[in-house]
Amino acid sequence: MGYDNSHDRCSNLNQEQDSDFTRMADKAVSRRGFMAGMGALGIGAFIGMSPIAQSVQAAMSASVKSKLIGFDPVPASTADTVVVPKGYKVDNLISWGDPLFDGVPAFDPSGDAPASSQALQFGDNTDGMSLFPLSADRAVMAVNNEYTNVEYLYAHQGKAITADDVLKAQNAHGVSIFEIKKSSTGWVVDRSGQRNRRITANTPMQLTGPAAGDALLKTAADETGTDVLGTFNNCANGQTPWGTYLTCEENFHKYFGSNDDTYTVPAAQQRYGIKGADKTYQWSKHDSRFDLSKNPNEPNRHGWVVEIDPMDPNSKPKKRTALGRFKHENAALMVDGSGHVVVYLGDDERGEHLYKFVSKDKYIANNAVHNRNLLDEGTLYVAKFMAVDGELKGQGQWLELTFGKNGLTPENGFNSQAEVLIHTRLAATQVGATTMDRPEWVAVHPNKQTAFCTLTNNKNRGKKDNQPVSGPNPRANNVYGQIVRWAPAQGDHTRSDFVWDLYLIAGNPSLHSTGLLGGSANITPDNMFNSPDGLGFDEAGRLWIMTDGKYSNSDEFAGMGNNQMLCGDPESGEVHRFLTGPIAAEVTGLTFTPDYKTMFVGIQHPGEKLKASHFPEGGMSKPRSTVVVITREDGGVIGA
Repeated sequence: MGYDNSHDRCSNLNQEQDSDFTRMADKAVSRRGFMAGMGALGIGAFIGMSPIAQSVQAAMSASVKSKLIGFDPVPASTADTVVVPKGYKVDNLISWGDPLFDGVPAFDPSGDAPASSQALQFGDNTDGMSLFPLSADRAVMAVNNEYTNVEYLYAHQGKAITADDVLKAQNAHGVSIFEIKKSSTGWVVDRSGQRNRRITANTPMQLTGPAAGDALLKTAADETGTDVLGTFNNCANGQTPWGTYLTCEENFHKYFGSNDDTYTVPAAQQRYGIKGADKTYQWSKHDSRFDLSKNPNEPNRHGWVVEIDPMDPNSKPKKRTALGRFKHENAALMVDGSGHVVVYLGDDERGEHLYKFVSKDKYIANNAVHNRNLLDEGTLYVAKFMAVDGELKGQGQWLELTFGKNGLTPENGFNSQAEVLIHTRLAATQVGATTMDRPEWVAVHPNKQTAFCTLTNNKNRGKKDNQPVSGPNPRANNVYGQIVRWAPAQGDHTRSDFVWDLYLIAGNPSLHSTGLLGGSANITPDNMFNSPDGLGFDEAGRLWIMTDGKYSNSDEFAGMGNNQMLCGDPESGEVHRFLTGPIAAEVTGLTFTPDYKTMFVGIQHPGEKLKASHFPEGGMSKPRSTVVVITREDGGVIGA
């Protein structure tokens, strides 16, 4: 995640658009005129009128008022706090370094605390999360801890990393699982919870599915190719109806390096960003598992979706290889009307792809033993989007990624299904999938008719040959992002054909009154934002959009303020700003209590790169990633 890929912020944003985009913008004539024109181009099977046409038509009507959204939107903010609408309140649930168990040391802001303390404390940089209710006033939370900010983790700010420093960072990664309970003052962490657990970069795990045991997954320490240590750079998440948590490994490439200057990284690993240098975390200097010259296959053992049983602290997490290996953002799992499990998956990097997994067997309610194996067998697909030049709608096809089909043969470098899954990105290129503007979170509407994916930004669009301006990626040097929506043929998510449109195009209408840089018609100076990232629906069908974009509040981003959360009504087209985050923070991670009267939201990396944040404690305190709790003062449903 991040404004630019791998949390590296883009410092030189070239706003010049290439000729393809210029022609498209000229054809549009005006922002409002272009979107109104789109309204006349219905997508036939897409419920009569195109959803984007419905949204635009509604947004352009002054009389429309969403039946779902009942709060007064908040303005953009640059304050170092979480701002919510009138009638709502914010409480802190847990912050980086808070103890998860009784008798564990409190957070030490000096940066000198040992690795042993971090192993028993809440991890750093909260991201995707899920709630597993135990009763009306108790629940288990599973929360991703994506990465660490070395400028705050260590007193030396990463300038003199030791072996214990590496272990400390490894212990700050992974997943935190802990029980919460409702007290007289609200939800609090129960440090005596029997299910409390830290999963880190060194927790024993099992590789399962078609790739398990393949030679490319074997190391000197694991000759079986099935036993792996740890998970790290856990971005977003998923949740299964059989009660397990899915955590997704994203930018795993940043943790590897080589102490041998003559080592050459294989081309297949270069596609995943693996390099010989290890400048940020420097794990390879003190942990040989991350030294490519000593363990060249270790990177192949990461980049998977990991299934965890949050109710059993002694269970071994399983890396489900059938879901493919890439930089996973989240895993949006649903049970299709056919009974098959469908999982939508984004690969968060510029010019990568959108995927779908369909289980071989069907879900059986109340049969946990059967359901626990559903993610080990099935078919993985990658999306191809088609459109007439200049149109923001069209048809699409899911291309099968199965050995022996669509050119996935030995002649093209694939010798087994295991290799197709280990080198999923190469397989997607081979079959001709559409390169996307960093596909991040996917969310499926509760009515199961449509699914949505955030395409957060892409500075390479229109510049690299494999990333032309077209279809769902309509802007060169895309600094604002968009949200693509699709509907499967006949409402069947297991089918290979679908229709799509752009639900929303982010932009800055205060600066751009014409063309696509102003965004779609339901984006106004009062709700504008950039880089939609996190995404999730509540039970009523409100679409919650979280951003991880440029927070400079200047130039192309003037008026947008800090990162934020917005609430959209896909039916009426309205988009209202619900929340703004503190300085230099990403708003990410979302889950609710079953009655939807409590929302849990993650505030990640406040004050990154030593920006002037002191969230959440204020004063001159060290900024810390935090899970906050949002409720209504009248006890009502969030957003209503």
